[in-house]
Amino acid sequence: MNRINDKVGYVLLSVMALCLILIVSCKSGKNKAGEELTRRIQYDVPICEVGTDSYWWVNNIEGMKREDFVKHIFKQVTDGNVVAHDFFSYKRLSTEDIKNIIRRVDTISIMSPQPPYELVDTVLIREISVQDITKIRFLEEWYFDKKTLQIDKKVMGICPIVERYFEDGTYRGTKPLFWIFTDDTYPKAFNLVEE
Repeated sequence: MNRINDKVGYVLLSVMALCLILIVSCKSGKNKAGEELTRRIQYDVPICEVGTDSYWWVNNIEGMKREDFVKHIFKQVTDGNVVAHDFFSYKRLSTEDIKNIIRRVDTISIMSPQPPYELVDTVLIREISVQDITKIRFLEEWYFDKKTLQIDKKVMGICPIVERYFEDGTYRGTKPLFWIFTDDTYPKAFNLVEE
C-alpha cells in the first residue's frame, strides 16, 4: 500500500511541477516580443506620390500596393463588410453615415450667364475617391524587447485621410474620415465609446 501511495505522490508531485513550470513560463499581460512600450500611438503615412527629388520609399507605400490597399479599405467599408467608427467619438457608423462622409453636397449661388443675370442656386456633389486619400493614420500598440532592442507593432486601427482646400485653392489642412479598428475590443477597452 505504501508503494502505491509513493507512486501516487510521485505522479501528483510531477503534475504539480509541470503545472508550475507552465504557469511560470506564461507571461500574462505581455506580448511574446517583450513588454508593452505604449498602448496607443498614432502616426500618418503618406500614400501619395512625392517629388522626384526625394526618396519616395522612405515614407511611402509603393504605387500599386497603395492603390489596392486604399481601394480594399473603401470597398470593405462602403459594402458594410467592416465596421467603421467616427474619428472623434469612436461611435459605430452606419453605411448611410459612411456615404455622407464620402459624399459632400454643397449649394452655391451662381450668377446666370444669360439675362436677367439672376443668382441661381446650384447643387454641387463631390465624392471622395481613392485618389483623394493622401495619408493613412495608423493606431498601434508597441512592444519592446530589451534584449534584442526589437519593437513589435500591433495595428489597432486604420484611418484614411484627405487634404482639404479652400475655394481659392489654398491648403486648408487634412481631414480624417473614419476609423477601422482591427481589434473589435479596442474602443471599449479604453472606455472611449459608450455602449
